[in-house]
Amino acid sequence: MTAATTVAEGSTLRLAVVGKGGVGKSTICATIARTIARRGGRVLVLDHDSMPGLSTSLGLQRADEPLLNAAMEQGEDRRYRFIDGLDPVSAVQRFAIDGPDGIRVLQVGKSTIAGPDAVQASVNAFYTIVRHVEHAPEFSGWAIVGDLPAGGRQPGCGWTPYATHFLLVVEATWQSMLTARRIKRIANDIRPDARVSLVVSKATGRGDIDRISDFLGMRAFGVVPLDEDVRTAERVGVPVFQHAPASVAVAAIAQIAERLAGEKHELASTGA
Repeated sequence: MTAATTVAEGSTLRLAVVGKGGVGKSTICATIARTIARRGGRVLVLDHDSMPGLSTSLGLQRADEPLLNAAMEQGEDRRYRFIDGLDPVSAVQRFAIDGPDGIRVLQVGKSTIAGPDAVQASVNAFYTIVRHVEHAPEFSGWAIVGDLPAGGRQPGCGWTPYATHFLLVVEATWQSMLTARRIKRIANDIRPDARVSLVVSKATGRGDIDRISDFLGMRAFGVVPLDEDVRTAERVGVPVFQHAPASVAVAAIAQIAERLAGEKHELASTGA
């Protein structure tokens, strides 16, 4: 069965992309989402990060203020709640924005000079949404892909209950590998039934793959080579999927997306 057939028939993919900052999480998340969408899948991207990495990787314009701020209000007890007529699912439907290739993107809210108070309503809305979206009938058959900020704080604090698969992105530096080992432990603790898969990023050869695999005790699910096209795209602020669609990095990430889509379909079909 081809990946095109797989995603067109519906997806059970619930993925969180995690790792140290700077390893390429946003590029990988964006390219996975666009690959699945181009093969006929419906994709909801959850942008957990207050930094603009995923927006750049998808080619989205930065909003002046967090859209989800309008979804919440504070009661007399100072606690945030959805405004009348909204719930977590309808908030996604109203405030997710259109991305390339038909994907939908829900953003937590980007940092501004106004400080954290300016995004508090958005953060509260996003946190509530990610805790309800996994089993929502409205998103049955959708792939849900989350791009998380650096490190393990959000997984450890309950921001990824929807994720049944963690994609652990690691490059061959001590900082990245140590962070990855901590995130792996957190993911295993918070959701023992979830899968954690290793993606070796910015690989320069077999030595990088072996070093990371040996350190983490994991086989590589996918390998994304070091690619100057990615660096060039980041410098000019455009998605590598747009800047160099035939690059080796895009091809490698597309293979990961196809494997994720096909594997999830097989698991759903067999009832595993």
